[in-house]
Amino acid sequence: MKVSYQWLQEYLDLDVAPQDLAEKIARTSVDINDVYSLSDGLKKIVVGEVVKCENHPDSDHLHVCQVDVGEEEPIQIVCGAPNVQEGKKVIVALHGARIADNQKIKRGKIRGVESNGMLCALQEIGFSDKIAPKDYEDGIYFLPDDAKTGDPVFKYLGMDDTIIDTDVTPNRGDMLSIYGNVNDIAAFYGLKPHFKETAIKEEGTEKTADLLQAEITDTKIAPTYKLRAIKGVKIAESPLWLQIRLWNSGIRPVNNVVDVTNYILLKYGQPLHSYDYDQLSGNNFGVRHANEGEKFVTLDGDEQTLKANDIVVTVDDQPVALAGTMGGEGTAVSDDTTTVALEAAIFDPVMVRKQARRLDLHSESSMRFERGINSATVETALNEAAEMIKELAGGTITAGIVTGSEAPAVDTPIKLSLAKINHVLGTSLTMEQVTNIFDRLAFAYTVDGDDQLTVIAPARRWDISLAADLYEEIARIYGYDNLPSTLPTMTRNRGGLTPRQRFIRASRHDLEGMGLTQAISYSLTTVEKAKQFQIKPLAEPMKLDFPMSSDHVATRMNIISGLLNDIAYNVARNVDNVALYEEGRVFLPMGDERPVEQEHLAAAVTGQMVANSWNKKDQPVDFFQLKGIVERYLKNMGIAGKVSYVPTSDRPEMHPGRTADIMVDDQLVGFIGQVHPQTAKEYKIPETYVFELNLELLLAAPKIENEYTPISKYPSITRDIALLVDDGVENATIVEVIKQKGGAYLKDIHLFDVYAGSHLPAGKKSLAYTLTYQDDKGTLTEDQVNAAFDKVTAYLQDKVDAEIR
Repeated sequence: MKVSYQWLQEYLDLDVAPQDLAEKIARTSVDINDVYSLSDGLKKIVVGEVVKCENHPDSDHLHVCQVDVGEEEPIQIVCGAPNVQEGKKVIVALHGARIADNQKIKRGKIRGVESNGMLCALQEIGFSDKIAPKDYEDGIYFLPDDAKTGDPVFKYLGMDDTIIDTDVTPNRGDMLSIYGNVNDIAAFYGLKPHFKETAIKEEGTEKTADLLQAEITDTKIAPTYKLRAIKGVKIAESPLWLQIRLWNSGIRPVNNVVDVTNYILLKYGQPLHSYDYDQLSGNNFGVRHANEGEKFVTLDGDEQTLKANDIVVTVDDQPVALAGTMGGEGTAVSDDTTTVALEAAIFDPVMVRKQARRLDLHSESSMRFERGINSATVETALNEAAEMIKELAGGTITAGIVTGSEAPAVDTPIKLSLAKINHVLGTSLTMEQVTNIFDRLAFAYTVDGDDQLTVIAPARRWDISLAADLYEEIARIYGYDNLPSTLPTMTRNRGGLTPRQRFIRASRHDLEGMGLTQAISYSLTTVEKAKQFQIKPLAEPMKLDFPMSSDHVATRMNIISGLLNDIAYNVARNVDNVALYEEGRVFLPMGDERPVEQEHLAAAVTGQMVANSWNKKDQPVDFFQLKGIVERYLKNMGIAGKVSYVPTSDRPEMHPGRTADIMVDDQLVGFIGQVHPQTAKEYKIPETYVFELNLELLLAAPKIENEYTPISKYPSITRDIALLVDDGVENATIVEVIKQKGGAYLKDIHLFDVYAGSHLPAGKKSLAYTLTYQDDKGTLTEDQVNAAFDKVTAYLQDKVDAEIR
């Protein structure tokens, strides 16, 4: 809420700088977004009077004005505003002035005519389009006739006020009003507010009940509902003091009736709504749930399609407003309004919040209904608004209030123990100190003996219901910085990571060491994306009852889809080489109320992982490069089981010829491959390779303990072998056969050539390997190596029908 410092001074004798006050509020009540004045950064902007206005000789829309700015002679200014006219007091930016956006005004010529300044609209001196009055949105602003020429304009527009922009938490809805801020500031400075309640004067003989009726059948959705009527009003512009109050609080002035309702909203935190009585279809007000699919046109001119859990204010069962959110276009106060029906109510906060969020109709009113309303001031706010409308718009107030429902203002008694207060806060407060704090808060209390007291939390502080709430009140008024500080009690146990934590941390370190960058994506996604890329396909994902947006409606069952979104984001910004990994949880529905959470690891790579240079050509990532990353990762993690890669075409989001399931001892732990071109097109990404692993299974798998093995000091011996085999024989099969008969001295098997061409028989391919032999305890002889190599050769001929070339 934007809190005016000058408005606070009307109710408090403040003798503290606004910046210091803001710091105190931040340390005691709520956060502060900003402290500023509309005049910050502006200079040499004064009151001027247009004494002469003529058409520009070389333009059909410019005017040449002679403007009195309090100097000996008027200055000449060329102005293009359509509403400029003689005799009006205006805002003048002199030569050398600074206006909004740090623009500097200089003398110059406009179409050959000298101009020595600028006549300004409110927007040009820092007012936003949202708060500048509509009557002046296409032209310059006219100042009051009593403004003195040559004076700075700031005091006439309220720009000399300081605004404290507070960030109110949901539990402190009372701070969304000037009265709430005054009560809180008075408490922590020990001041006494001087509020003045406006007495209402019902001069008309006609009764409100003769014009209006209200019947609330469901008091849950409208616990309090009251109406008044004012007849014979004349709609006009509000006085400048009221407009200043509103635009300094971030609200645009509209007219004298609507402005009063907004003023009362800011003052008491009580939203009001005004209806043009003559535009109502009847006189019987009610509040009900909307009919499914019911149509309603709101004040902004948009037609809303309502749902059964929305709530509407009705007249003769026809909707006239979305309760607590926005009024209807057909019953809005206009220049022709003569009779006003004024509504003050409390609506169900949960329903108002859901309705405002679903329809994206957030307003100052809905924000306050969502956080709570002071039931003790509903009627006070209604009466003061009616009296102000009568004073500013004329007319008479009809006698009495029509009440459809009324929730009583309830004060909450809470018992406290002085010993417990000091135990919780770590203080040594006396009963006198505690009661002094409640006196400053204006909370009634009774003391029972030396230790017990009963505190009455007033209805205006509906956030207080427990003893813990009062402990917080005592702490913040006493001062958080005055509470004693103690070091936490430390245990003697040595800290450290669990095996699970070490494994996860090592996983991240390993993948980053191989050139991948960590990404963190949302745990919520669409239903379609949640069902993609599953290691073991399951049923529908868990869905949220009230999602924040259509892109975050279900819990993820894979990590890859989030990484592909990240790649699409980068590719759209001309980043072609992207290598990402993410370690996080997926949520798998297993029939229980809550999903099973599993730790998964996934990666997605597109483009090149190694940058090209003068001696290296482009090398886009492929299946084997990513497979190498997975193999190295599993080896570094010490997975003891047999790792194999089984080709599969059963994953619809993956390329059927470039995808494999990852098995550890015949157990499926993940998959690897290229994203299907059609899926890649849907994500708007180029050729991309991915893998995903179930870390829960890898954590449970047997591990190879790290052991130090000294480097052999004896030389190695190599043998090359070229094989002619059938096309269907895989490299993995040949490597496994070689290992089976390679013997104890075989250290490495390296495939260095693959050939399939016209010089080979049909259906055949040639594979060439280098076998490395080495003994850690001595030098191998030729006979030892030849014997081992002959066994491999014979076994290859027998097992894979290989022809040795």
